Amino acid sequence: MPTSRSAPLPTSTSAPLPSPTSPPSPSPTPTQFDRAVPARRSTPVRIQIPAIRVDSSLMALGLGADGSMEVPPGGFPAGWYTGGPTPGELGPAVIAGHIDLNGPGVFYRLGTMKPGDRVTVTRADGSKPVFRVTRVAQFQKDQFPTRQVYGNLNHAGLRLITCGGTFNTRTGHYEDNLVVFADLVAPPR
Repeated sequence: MPTSRSAPLPTSTSAPLPSPTSPPSPSPTPTQFDRAVPARRSTPVRIQIPAIRVDSSLMALGLGADGSMEVPPGGFPAGWYTGGPTPGELGPAVIAGHIDLNGPGVFYRLGTMKPGDRVTVTRADGSKPVFRVTRVAQFQKDQFPTRQVYGNLNHAGLRLITCGGTFNTRTGHYEDNLVVFADLVAPPR
């Protein structure tokens, strides 16, 4: 899991407005991953990822004494970081889980996900926002991309985090983090 956590950093999302005398712009071409409108806050209670056969309840994760995000105490369930948005809300919601811990963990197959795979999160209000994976990346723990993971977004996003890379038998930890980036494509219903 990430070794450090800082507050999300602001990012600029504004674009210049056309002048009143400008000709109308053509409609934008739809992107490969169209995004849905964000929803109100509601605590996530379950995550389902059919591509890797995940169907897990979610526990709450806060910050540890060292200021880093807590990790689930066992291989199951996955956990949602309560210091950020809820899945479906504006910004990057973060869900973490183990790749293994005394056997395969909830995110054991996370590294096999591909752009286009879907993730559904069930929320306490019964709604189920759907996210589509846009990229999967691996980072050395000492170069964890805090801003990419926790930084402000102009849409509802989801970050799935687990350990990856080489397991260091001397330290008893993996050397990298695997991060799946996804965007909301179907609003909570």
